[in-house]
Amino acid sequence: SYEKICRYIARESESVVVSVGYRLAPEHKYPAAYEDCLGATIHFMKNIEHYGVDPGRVIVCGDSAGGNLAAAVSQTLAGRPDLPKLRAQVLIYPGLQALDFNLPSYQQNRGVPLLFRERAAFFALQYLNGDALHMQEVLEGSHIPPDMRLKYRKWVSPD
Repeated sequence: SYEKICRYIARESESVVVSVGYRLAPEHKYPAAYEDCLGATIHFMKNIEHYGVDPGRVIVCGDSAGGNLAAAVSQTLAGRPDLPKLRAQVLIYPGLQALDFNLPSYQQNRGVPLLFRERAAFFALQYLNGDALHMQEVLEGSHIPPDMRLKYRKWVSPD
């Protein structure tokens, strides 16, 4: 479903675009997709001369769950001195947190198509463990222990 947009991006930006066909949930639970993306990116970067790509111009990109994966790969590679540094990451409506589905952005956009609040929680559960049995607890926020909520309050809070 992404081949046309990847070809467009490659043509218009005069870039090499590598699209990773990572394993999908719920058949393949976390961390399968992350491992696929990380492995493909490391392979590409270790063999970058073979592809004729300038090592100083590598960008990772993704949308939705792919945005989450691009962010995770970027964070992992930031500490790798054996690989070229990423120039940037492009995250298009990424799923970056599943700690609190009651933050203002979820409340304000709860009924906005395409990714309703309940659907976002459902997909997060599918990605993590392939089971949506606990969706109500996730929507209520009771899936996070109080001590963890306090620990991450600085980054994930209505403020």
